[in-house]
Amino acid sequence: MSCTVPDPLSTDIAVIGGGIIGLGIALEAQRADHRVTLIDPDPATGATYAAAGMLAPVSELHYQEEDLLSLTLASAARWPAFAGNLAAETGLDTGFRTTPTLALGADAADRAALGDLREAQTRQGLQVTRLTTREARVREPLLSPRITAAHLIEQDHQVDPRALANAIMTRLAAVGAERDGVKPEQTLVRTRATTLLHEDPADSRSRVTGVLLADGTQIHARETILANGLGAAGFGSLPDSLVLPLRPVHGDILRLRVPEHLRPLTTVTLRGMVRGLPVYVVPREDHTVVIGATAREDGNPGVSAGGVHQLLRDAQVLLPAVAELELIETTARARPGTPDNAPLLGRVASADGPDVPGLLIATGFFRHGVLLTPIAAHVIVELIAGRRDPAWDRFRPDRFSPALQPKEYA
Repeated sequence: MSCTVPDPLSTDIAVIGGGIIGLGIALEAQRADHRVTLIDPDPATGATYAAAGMLAPVSELHYQEEDLLSLTLASAARWPAFAGNLAAETGLDTGFRTTPTLALGADAADRAALGDLREAQTRQGLQVTRLTTREARVREPLLSPRITAAHLIEQDHQVDPRALANAIMTRLAAVGAERDGVKPEQTLVRTRATTLLHEDPADSRSRVTGVLLADGTQIHARETILANGLGAAGFGSLPDSLVLPLRPVHGDILRLRVPEHLRPLTTVTLRGMVRGLPVYVVPREDHTVVIGATAREDGNPGVSAGGVHQLLRDAQVLLPAVAELELIETTARARPGTPDNAPLLGRVASADGPDVPGLLIATGFFRHGVLLTPIAAHVIVELIAGRRDPAWDRFRPDRFSPALQPKEYA
């Protein structure tokens, strides 16, 4: 009995991974007039599905991550055009909102921690306005009278990742069919990709010419982008000696519906510190809120009962009315972390020095995936065009690969 091998497909850019990073790259590549094929059996159902969508370069500043700040700020500046153009192209709402963020402290220790963070933010030239607790409660009347500190961050906004992903997939299929004459199922291939294809099958450092799918289909591409999150580390036929040190960091996320008599629960994103633990409350236009987020490295992919309890408990410290909301969804997903919490982004060096042609990597975005989508897409599309910025070198995906002897990036 013979086995029929599917006919190969051809495209300009093959993007492996349909999370928000892969989707953003595919969108920008298509905008740059490349034929794009996005490969993922279940796009936008991983970390993207769970993400709250906070665009928070100021709030997310962490000590010893100053290099990452330049990237998050650059990406935040791109968000209005990135989302606005997509809305105009599709007629769909992406959930992008320029509402600010209110950082809150629950007790004296939390107030001190927020004060220390504000000093660090100010040293970086970031604008954080200290409010009295009375001023904060005038803005948001349902805040607890027991909060001890409030800082207003006008620069930190939000987007709805689920709405954004839907709009991008709609645009990819429509433009692919109209401009390139390909069927929607050829623009978005809902099959698992398994192995990189090389010009010399015996040499994983040779030019990457595309990708092999689980059903045996070969997709030939001028450039292949590996943007499949945690799956990138074990992908078939990666260049020799490349180390992608990704680790799963699970987060528990809750979605709750706000009853009519409590609307609006909050008009801004709330980011609280409660007994030293972070919690956030993100309002949506559909009268729901997203509450998160735990960070677990216990290997458990399911929703943690302790995590749900912690989030509800701490959210109620900030907003007592949370106790009256309807819990409609609990979700847990793993985010791809790296040793320095910065992304693996760019081309890969081979052992003899030159970059492996035809291959780019975009993974390891940890808690910044949604925020960094526009800049990650910009970097990848610029590299495809042969343009590079030395500032991007510090995020190269081969920086943890001693055998490749990557340069030291300051």
